[in-house]
Amino acid sequence: QVQLVESGGGLVQPGGSLRLSCAASGIGSFFISNVMGWYRQAPGNQRELVASSTMAGSTNYADSVKGRFTISRGDARGTVRLQMNDLKPEDTAVYYCNVRGGNIGRSAMDYWGKGTLVTVSS
Repeated sequence: QVQLVESGGGLVQPGGSLRLSCAASGIGSFFISNVMGWYRQAPGNQRELVASSTMAGSTNYADSVKGRFTISRGDARGTVRLQMNDLKPEDTAVYYCNVRGGNIGRSAMDYWGKGTLVTVSS
């Protein structure tokens, strides 16, 4: 029932900015998003963690995006954003929203969006 939908991808020039958003649907009042994050995958490469945010408020970033990207949980339940600044060609990839969570009293599981394409090119 839980579904994640990403938005905000597109074509930008090097040095530009984009803001990705992810919204979860099908979550009830007792659903807890223990960890929310963003992954990306470029053609021929493995999917890698870009940034994550825990329920306790701690964040983690890939070394390649530190100082340029910022992850934040939205005001609305089940939403997470990724602000991307000073984009580089190597940032080109399909970006996926990931949520690790579940209803209270149940084991957490991973949910994935279908991805949004970010292309950085001049």
